[in-house]
Amino acid sequence: MTRWDDLSLYPPDPALTPADWARVLGRGLVLATLTFGGLGLLLLLRLIERPIHGLHRPWTPFLTQFVCRNAFRILGIGFSTTGTRMTERGAVVANHGSWLDIFALNARKRIYFVSKAEVAKWPGIGWLARATGTVFITRDPREAKVQQAIFEARLLAGHKLLFFPEGTSTDARRVLPFKSTLFEAFFTDGLRHEMHIQPVSVLYNAPDGADQRFYGWWGDMDFGPHLLKVLAARRQGSVHITYHPPVRVDDFPNRKSLAAYCEEAVRAGLPFGA
Repeated sequence: MTRWDDLSLYPPDPALTPADWARVLGRGLVLATLTFGGLGLLLLLRLIERPIHGLHRPWTPFLTQFVCRNAFRILGIGFSTTGTRMTERGAVVANHGSWLDIFALNARKRIYFVSKAEVAKWPGIGWLARATGTVFITRDPREAKVQQAIFEARLLAGHKLLFFPEGTSTDARRVLPFKSTLFEAFFTDGLRHEMHIQPVSVLYNAPDGADQRFYGWWGDMDFGPHLLKVLAARRQGSVHITYHPPVRVDDFPNRKSLAAYCEEAVRAGLPFGA
């Protein structure tokens, strides 16, 4: 049986032309200036924000949103949304198809990602993740109580944590079954009656004539070549975010029923998700 994530079946990207390299350099320099310039400003602002507000971040998320919105303008990728962003305390769950999710999900909503601990060590992305308040988790059962305490503190402080319940990224053309493990964190006595969960669907439309998996980043794909491909594209596609109505955690009897509901909602917002 053929696996969807078998990279040997994905057509190799053509060699970049001089015009492609010109777009890479032009877009890349502007995007790097925006991203790392914004990171520098964020770190400086956080020096003031943290002593005054502690866990609360009333200022720096606006800078993150500014960077992410303008990243799509620089890349030439269309960006649109439907639905209403959640105002209640709680978390967001979404399908995961690309490293571009970082920009797409931050562009309109003040969120903080929950990510595997290895990401903290990745060059570039790890620095950005740490600076923007990402919560890093491990699969070590010995760390479970510490991680739960961190979740509760951040959520009760008003941070909207974002989880990818699929547990991995895909080719941006499918939704994998949601793992229910992380949903258990919302069923503690300290959170169950306080939290809401908002499902979000992320849809990538490839450039005209390109493989529909153009923006997908999965499996053992190297980040560098994929980034070059996106920067070099003569025509770009678009990304659309659908915010589904949030639900109360205590409306569900357990983590499995909540995970199943969120998975169904996310699938309903995607043309290929059913």
